[in-house]
Amino acid sequence: MADPLSLLRQYTVSGKDIIEKEEKIIFGEFAWPKNVKTNYMIYGSGKDGAAKEYYTLECLLFLLKNVSLSHPVYVRHAAAENIPVVTRPDRKDVLAYLKGETTTSASIDKSAPLEIPTQVKRTADEPSESASKKPRFEDIQFQKVKETLAARLDAPRETSVTINNIKSLSEAMSVEKIAEIKAKRLSKKRTTIKGHDDIEIGSEVRAMLDYDLDVTKDIVSRERQWRTRTTILQSNGRQFAKGILAILQSVKAREEGKVARPMMPPTTTPKPPAPPKAVPPVERYNRYNQPSYNRYDQERLSKDETEGFQINPLGTYSGMSLKSVTDGTMAKKPSAPSTPSTMPMTPSSTPGKSPISAQNKRVSRTPIIIIPAANTSLITMFNAKDILQDLRFFSTDDKKAQGGKRDNEILIHRQRNGVSVPYRVIDNPQKLSPADWERVVAVFVMGPAWQFKGWPWDGNPVDIFSKICAFHLKYDEMKLDANVGKWAVTVIQLSKIKRHLDRAALMAFWEKLDLYIAKNKPFLRY
Repeated sequence: MADPLSLLRQYTVSGKDIIEKEEKIIFGEFAWPKNVKTNYMIYGSGKDGAAKEYYTLECLLFLLKNVSLSHPVYVRHAAAENIPVVTRPDRKDVLAYLKGETTTSASIDKSAPLEIPTQVKRTADEPSESASKKPRFEDIQFQKVKETLAARLDAPRETSVTINNIKSLSEAMSVEKIAEIKAKRLSKKRTTIKGHDDIEIGSEVRAMLDYDLDVTKDIVSRERQWRTRTTILQSNGRQFAKGILAILQSVKAREEGKVARPMMPPTTTPKPPAPPKAVPPVERYNRYNQPSYNRYDQERLSKDETEGFQINPLGTYSGMSLKSVTDGTMAKKPSAPSTPSTMPMTPSSTPGKSPISAQNKRVSRTPIIIIPAANTSLITMFNAKDILQDLRFFSTDDKKAQGGKRDNEILIHRQRNGVSVPYRVIDNPQKLSPADWERVVAVFVMGPAWQFKGWPWDGNPVDIFSKICAFHLKYDEMKLDANVGKWAVTVIQLSKIKRHLDRAALMAFWEKLDLYIAKNKPFLRY
């Protein structure tokens, strides 16, 4: 005998439609009331002498309809519709059995009494269970229907009219003839309008449309929702701590940076000075190291402080007419000359720069490395970045063949203790200022002494190498230059063919340079 739990599982696995009608649940020809009890026991019932309780058919069907919802949301929806819920301990086991993932369940009571179903008779307008009983149409029948429809569309109409044969009816025929044609057309229209609608293959076309509708309905019934909002949020491939928390931390750091940003001091308007006292007024300097203009104190300037310009600081245009001003005459008025004050000069001030601007100027801490400008050197501006940054040697000819370009200066980045440290590489030391020479830490030597022409310390290599760390790059098979052998220079030897030895040889350059900077120029960034 068919039981409601088995039929519910069978219809769910096969994807058949379950009909709910007039407080009944219909499975094909069998129907049960919605509140009929199945033989699936509720968790915890039947133990320690307690009475057995079973889930109703409506309860299990409602769970299948809302399987995509989380359990708390499903419970709220069931309570709103006054339907019993499947408890959380039974949820996983019930869904596994009804979906066909398991063949049986320990909670199914085979000895439970079952209610006999009622027989249901389908009406003529209700669809059948499967589309397999529908008549199938072959390609020949489809082609026949298409040809018939095309022939009817291409057939000439009875009332086709061209522009050339349009004439007035009163000119072509009499009034009696027109009335006769109207009556004949009306009688023909009454008898043929229904015949045109019901073409001889109308039943076949209608059957084809019904067949397509049933096939489409069957395909749609088998569709399953793959992703929902809940399943996406419960993704196992992503970690909340690495994603969302990282974003929140970056937002927090950005906000803290905005709060910690230094505020600019508010600008204040100059106020008139107090009446003159015995203490001389405080001088203000502009960018050209000259006293700034003050309309309240301009009479204190003397003619010696006008830098050669013919300016009379004691003169005034007060009380003069426009003509006297244009003629250059001055109105002589008695005036008490004020005691000129001299401008205090500080020893540290240099012409062309103010102490304030020199004090606020940021001093660079980037070390400078000088290499030879000659193309005969193994290290040039073409391959300096590969040698010093990537620790790999490429000849100048190879870099030119690859389309490399020569830059005036290069900024390389060396990774040290997980931090990228910049170094400035140049081959023209003539452009360096005295402050830049304090940042020169290394020089690559070719051998001839003319390489140091125009350098500080009178271009003496001995004095230069006592202030700057010197290196010489050569092939291991080449003979060492005589000057390099006499100078305090670290020699780095490379092989012409063994490129895997480049890194170890060039690392000696950085080890030597780090020790030199730490001992002699620790104020630089290295």
